[in-house]
Amino acid sequence: MKAIIMAGGSGTRLWPLSREQYPKQFLKIDSTHSFFQDTYIRALKLCNPEDIAVVTNKIYEFLVKNQIDELGYGIREDRILCEPCGRNTLPAIIWGTKVLSESGDCHIIAFPSDHLLSDDAIGVFKEADEKIAGKHIVTFGIVPDCPNTGYGYIKAGKPLDFGFEVDEFKEKPDLTTAEKYVKEGYLWNSGIVLFSSSLLMSEVKKYQPEMYREFTKPDIDYNALESLSIDYGLLEKTKYTAVAALDCKWSDLGSFKSIYDVKEHDDFGNAGSAEFLDSKNNLVLADNRKTAIIGVNNTAVIDSGDALLICNMDRSESVKEIVKRYQAKDDDVVKYHLTVNRPWGSYTVLEEHQFYKIKRVSVKCGSILSLQKHHHRSEHWIVVCGSADVIIGSESKTLTQGQSTFVPAGVIHRLENKGKIPLEVIEVQIGEYLGEDDIERFEDVYGREISK
Repeated sequence: MKAIIMAGGSGTRLWPLSREQYPKQFLKIDSTHSFFQDTYIRALKLCNPEDIAVVTNKIYEFLVKNQIDELGYGIREDRILCEPCGRNTLPAIIWGTKVLSESGDCHIIAFPSDHLLSDDAIGVFKEADEKIAGKHIVTFGIVPDCPNTGYGYIKAGKPLDFGFEVDEFKEKPDLTTAEKYVKEGYLWNSGIVLFSSSLLMSEVKKYQPEMYREFTKPDIDYNALESLSIDYGLLEKTKYTAVAALDCKWSDLGSFKSIYDVKEHDDFGNAGSAEFLDSKNNLVLADNRKTAIIGVNNTAVIDSGDALLICNMDRSESVKEIVKRYQAKDDDVVKYHLTVNRPWGSYTVLEEHQFYKIKRVSVKCGSILSLQKHHHRSEHWIVVCGSADVIIGSESKTLTQGQSTFVPAGVIHRLENKGKIPLEVIEVQIGEYLGEDDIERFEDVYGREISK
């Protein structure tokens, strides 16, 4: 078996924890691993590392690579497939299938990268692979433990050697309809799909011929592809769709209500890091500060350091509407956290005002920033840990702990860590404009865009 991990989503419903530049699948909530890392570990229980392809967004390429590196595995460059634009799950799965089946027909399982799933599912995946994956495109349905309006549903039909034919896919229902579905034995749609590459591509050719033709070209015009989910674009059309039931712990963690549901609660139904007084059924995620809740019920309090969300738990699906408002204002609070990951390491904004910004810059061993300059700001660097090899204009020098240097606006510069320990630098920016887009790159080892 081989595996596709779909890791391109932006996860706006979990703002302010999830941001455009560091979305939900890469977050670590109450775990040493991110959701993406947990998905990768799950795939390793079914196949070899070289048989895993990750479909993601270009801006997440190094998040994918770094998080796999953290697990002690490497990933080939041709196994990270960077979509130039999001086109939903069907194109992502077709692209992954095309890459993984280059040496011939194979069985492939496709996982969303941002779900919680217990290991009880592994045996079901293996049995479905053995018994029906060669003859059917198998989707996996979760046995519901309650009526839920946040998930799509699947109605199982005629029994097969393993699993069932699919009678019908249902969109997210209202509560009354969800209660009816649960009573009638419908399953939640997990978004996990297992298939043989030859069967999938033959059905794509039949039901999505334009998309099939595009993927047979040497250079795929991804922008020209229609945005389609695999459910709507293929599974609802082909006669070969089957569903296998997963009776195990699962959540798509698509809202703070769903995170609340899977966390441990105190005797009053509260979850998270806070002191609760006369309060019930609350979720608090505020690791950066002491938090106290008094006389509050059924509320989510989410503090990310630079943004605070307070909402009724039953309205947590509406967070995406708040994100749209910030997007309309072009506010970076929906794009960046205080800590921003880069291919060479990360930076954390410690303080920011109109004409200055203070950052802690962390550079991994053996890493180097791009050769660059800024038009509207100067920078003062102070080394607090490690040693920094610095280029400023025509001058090169090495700075050690406690030493500093100044980079005037408009001067080409570069920072490198040739040492054996991580480099930590305090960077003080001063200028009339301090936006992250004030950068002109001249060289970059990570293949990022060079200024013309």
